[in-house]
Amino acid sequence: MRQTAIPFHFLRGGTSRGPYFNRADLPEDRETLARVLVAALGSGHKLNIDGIGGGAAVTTKVAMLSRSENNDADIDYFFAQVSVEDGLVDFKPTCGNILSGVGPAALEMGLIVPQGDTTRIRIRSVNTGALVEAVVATPDGAVEYEGSAQIDGVPGAAAPVFLNFMDVVGSATGKLLPTGNLRDVIDGIEVTCMDVAMPVVIARAADFGLTGHETAAELDENRDFYARMEPIRQEAGRRMGMGDVTKSVTPKFALLAPPRNGGTVTARYFMPWNCHPTMAVTGAQCLASAVLTPGTVAEGLFTPPEGQPALVLIEHPGGAIDVTVDYEAGADGFRLRSAGLLRTARLLARGEVFVPGSVWAGR
Repeated sequence: MRQTAIPFHFLRGGTSRGPYFNRADLPEDRETLARVLVAALGSGHKLNIDGIGGGAAVTTKVAMLSRSENNDADIDYFFAQVSVEDGLVDFKPTCGNILSGVGPAALEMGLIVPQGDTTRIRIRSVNTGALVEAVVATPDGAVEYEGSAQIDGVPGAAAPVFLNFMDVVGSATGKLLPTGNLRDVIDGIEVTCMDVAMPVVIARAADFGLTGHETAAELDENRDFYARMEPIRQEAGRRMGMGDVTKSVTPKFALLAPPRNGGTVTARYFMPWNCHPTMAVTGAQCLASAVLTPGTVAEGLFTPPEGQPALVLIEHPGGAIDVTVDYEAGADGFRLRSAGLLRTARLLARGEVFVPGSVWAGR
């Protein structure tokens, strides 16, 4: 049986990378779609040797784009996290780093027409319903990839992509604090369960006997930590109303510690079965919100940032990421208006990726 060819663009978005597809070029039903993505990425082998994945969670991500029928958006962005080795696909979360490439990819695919030297693209996350405005450099009617913007975790410099996130509180659960509490105690560990752009279970590194400044590799080698963390994450997921999260990559897990290099706070972010080499864009928004919300487990680890909007600088294993947060915090609690980040993206390749005809014979 012949293989099925599927057009794709291959981009680095922020500190992640993966294929960007036109949703119309893929199967409609989720079960077949999952099999196609597993075959395309090569999930099932630690090196993704039979696909175009990169052997790490940050390089087995997929974006699927279409023109939006929502009056508030131009592009619908449907995200999938493909596991490296397990042959699984999770359609529940979204990814802010991959979102960095959505604007450029939509322009490259012809789903959006350039508007001048800069093009503003309103993006709706299909997975969570969140709305994001991306500002992409498009001089001479084409996406500009070269520039002077630098982000930790990516070598060199590139043109900036500005992201402004709106309506991200309760993205998965409908609530800022899905358990109804600023703090919960699970298995003797105090945690804050928060849902801003991504549901995250947040704890202090010191409560696990860690400094919070360990490298990602050191944490991944510490299987005792994962053995302690995973049951807490699963129970937190249940309390957050997310059901059985045993095989789901959400909620994520994060550890906080005092900063060492002039930032607001230090964080280690888990995806959840390995440590992120840098920091997820969605996770950064949730952690910044935890920092700005009085009474969370973050309290006491940092000097509160001044000004409105507030700049929260989160130190991570690869450097730091800054989140500009426009918010209100008063007697009625924390209310996020928007969160802004600067990212970069680059088109790496385009063409066709092939999957076995026995997986999908095409349209």
